[in-house]
Amino acid sequence: MKSKQQILSILTFMLLISPGFAQDFQGKATYFSKTTVDLNLDGRQISEAQKQRIKERVKNFSEQTYELTFDKTTSLYEQEEKLEAPSASQDRARGGFRMFAAGADGKYYKNVQDQQYLNQIELFGKQFLIKDSLNQWEWELGSETKKIGNYTCYKATAVTQPDSTSFERLRRMARRGRGRQGQQQERDSTSTAKDSTRNNVLFAGFGEPQEITITAWYTPEIPISQGPGPYWGLPGLILEVNNGRTALLCSKIVLNTADKEEIKAPSKGKEVTQAEYDEILQKKMEEMSERFRAGNRRGGGNAIRIRG
Repeated sequence: MKSKQQILSILTFMLLISPGFAQDFQGKATYFSKTTVDLNLDGRQISEAQKQRIKERVKNFSEQTYELTFDKTTSLYEQEEKLEAPSASQDRARGGFRMFAAGADGKYYKNVQDQQYLNQIELFGKQFLIKDSLNQWEWELGSETKKIGNYTCYKATAVTQPDSTSFERLRRMARRGRGRQGQQQERDSTSTAKDSTRNNVLFAGFGEPQEITITAWYTPEIPISQGPGPYWGLPGLILEVNNGRTALLCSKIVLNTADKEEIKAPSKGKEVTQAEYDEILQKKMEEMSERFRAGNRRGGGNAIRIRG
């Protein structure tokens, strides 16, 4: 509670004394996002060229550039447009990769005054509009500083609890896959059925969910309570975030440009809450995992293991 009061006091004071914060204040920040994915291709019955293509595709999905357009109370965070149009297979892979990447492609709108967010996102070809209350980060302000570009930034940390329900679903998916594959091996006496590559499921290695420490670096020189994706609530624009799996780093900031942009809340897609969307996502992942297992039972044997 003390940290929240401290943040509010600092932010209010900075807004009052900052002469550059006119009513029409606006800015744009560019962020580079990189998500770490442990992709295990050892022992797969695929060529080195295929392995390289898979690694490149995962790299393309896990490294993205985003733009955050913001004013004093609202912001819109969206992926930087690319020239090439994704193929159907890339779109399906991107839908699955959202399980692991924070800040997936879409439009993430925050209104810190109304304490609401809208996240327009596409999942396996269908548009959803997630509407819910902003996460109330319990930031602990530190005294450590560093320079990011020309801005002096201060360190803040917050601890977030993992979604234990999602982890339990994934563990059940993995157990079902191993059980069914074991039964198939007992029925099949050929050496091919005993190939260790048949024992791979789409998701494996999920242990007990652990608390995650979010580390953020913010600059009071831009005294707005905004940041990339779901991050906000500090007495200054957040320029860097690391949650242990995904790192976000601001590479460019432009303030008060001559050409102002209207920050529009996204409106396309089926409106759902975050909990409802999470349920839909889990069901889709279960369906995808079942298709991978079915492919293995038919003799594919090349399922890829991704560790979260």
